[in-house]
Amino acid sequence: MIEIRELHKQFGSLKVLKGINLNIEKGKVVVVIGPSGSGKTTLLRCLNILETPTIGTVKIGDVALNFNQKVSKSEIQSFRKLTGMVFQNYNLFPHFTALENVIEGPVTVKKMRKDEAKQNAEMLLEKVGLKEKINQYPFQLSGGQQQRVGIARALAIGPEVMLFDEPTSALDPELVGEVLKVMKDLANDGMTMIVVTHEMSFAKEVADEVIFMDQGKIIERGTPADLFSNPKEERTRQFLNLLK
Repeated sequence: MIEIRELHKQFGSLKVLKGINLNIEKGKVVVVIGPSGSGKTTLLRCLNILETPTIGTVKIGDVALNFNQKVSKSEIQSFRKLTGMVFQNYNLFPHFTALENVIEGPVTVKKMRKDEAKQNAEMLLEKVGLKEKINQYPFQLSGGQQQRVGIARALAIGPEVMLFDEPTSALDPELVGEVLKVMKDLANDGMTMIVVTHEMSFAKEVADEVIFMDQGKIIERGTPADLFSNPKEERTRQFLNLLK
């Protein structure tokens, strides 16, 4: 489903990703953990091509991009449609209602008819528990509700893969649960997901695999039971001990 080969990302002289190799099967939930600056968010942004990899290849389904050579804008745009991304800070359009925020992508990116996009958006907002909030603006919504609109917006383009970058980090603790519930429902529906998070309880409960990154590399990967209970690498043990 997802294949990443020898993926590198460099900003000037700073090497942020140093040869990432990763396979993820369709329908799996992979949680990425690690200290700040380890490259977790950059990895997601390279999968969404918000950051252009320096070298390497990424493939989702039958669509592949080879950054060892020049990649065209049209190839990137086509590839980007395969992924939906949910950010830390919602990134909603403040002058659009919840419904309008969800409609925008399908109409603009996929050229969907507005009536069809509206029907789809209403269904998705109901799915994330916001049926009664469709005509409210972001300032009228709690942080958790805004993030759920963000999830509905990402789903609206019909992605093959959902990418979550610390989706609960900006939320008050009492609002975290409502966002995690929506993510658990998506996992149960069989959505392929890559989640960067500090919510270890979510990782233990929902992830099929946990990846620990440090200094731009994958240090260790395994099932939640194996990685959390019996990590093989000393660096993984050091990181997990800090969380206790």
